[in-house]
Amino acid sequence: MGQDFEPPDKNRKLKVEEPLKNLGSLFILKHRIKIVSDIKECEKLWREFSPNLTLFDAWEFRLAFYEAYKYKPYFLVLKKEEENLALLPLWYEDNNFYDKSIKRYTWFGSDWQEENKFFAKSIDLIPVLLSLAPAPLYLNAISKDEIEKLKGKIEFKEDEPKYILNLKEFKNHEDYLMTLKKNTRRNLRKDRNRILKQKPEIVIDNFSDLEVLIKLAKKRFGEKGEDVDWDDPRRVETFKNVIKFSGKSYKVRMIKVMVGGKEAGVDLICIFNKTYFAVKCGYNISEFSGIGNFFNLYEIDDAIKLGLEKIDFLQNNYQWKNKYFPPVPLYQYQK
Repeated sequence: MGQDFEPPDKNRKLKVEEPLKNLGSLFILKHRIKIVSDIKECEKLWREFSPNLTLFDAWEFRLAFYEAYKYKPYFLVLKKEEENLALLPLWYEDNNFYDKSIKRYTWFGSDWQEENKFFAKSIDLIPVLLSLAPAPLYLNAISKDEIEKLKGKIEFKEDEPKYILNLKEFKNHEDYLMTLKKNTRRNLRKDRNRILKQKPEIVIDNFSDLEVLIKLAKKRFGEKGEDVDWDDPRRVETFKNVIKFSGKSYKVRMIKVMVGGKEAGVDLICIFNKTYFAVKCGYNISEFSGIGNFFNLYEIDDAIKLGLEKIDFLQNNYQWKNKYFPPVPLYQYQK
């Protein structure tokens, strides 16, 4: 990755690479590239291009990460006269908490974002954007729809899938359970009933419970001997921002389960475009076996009552999601 790598100055003249040359001199004469780093101008560009289909398309959600990490934006804009034709929204990551050697360009808002999209008025402009993009470049969790449009034009690799549950055919969690194998269904019911017998108290939207969520997550990952992103204070600030910015595009919801006066678990949810995003969680599994499955079934009912159409359980399997929810492919591009 080259530790001495420095991001190019936004005013420097970009080298025209071979893929752009192949478009012909007329294209080169009529088009120009602009690099934008001012956050206000970045916001205008984002709002111009974003389709606002998922939580990760929402400017405020991305801004929550920017306000915490303060990595320099690098918005690559392809223009024709005064018209913006295509946008590749990046930032330059040069202070990774776990690996100081990582210095690279990635999506604005970090590689935590999912179902990322290429912003372009014509699909033929996307290879141009990528040919002009700086290196090292790491673009992860790219939407399957984007890949299908670009087959044969760009080489992508498979990324870890995400997991989404469609709720349209369900009236409650029992309808969902009937779609599973008998043994799986029985085990989930057993976990739910185990918690119900202990008369749990459900606490909704006490957002100071983020601290409880973080404490439980650190404890759980510590028990497994694994690192947790909450060790980075910037990640803590990010999700405080996620809560603070709620209401402009997405809404947040927090659910805490108390059992016998003890904190059994906390989930942070974001709601956007009829989708329930299970964003962050912390569970006291050592004392409350089955609490994760209790949360999943509770939230299926919760999302249905709120009139939502699907639950997005996000990327990475964590050795359990594939047992219960359908995978959705994601892809990545590097150079």
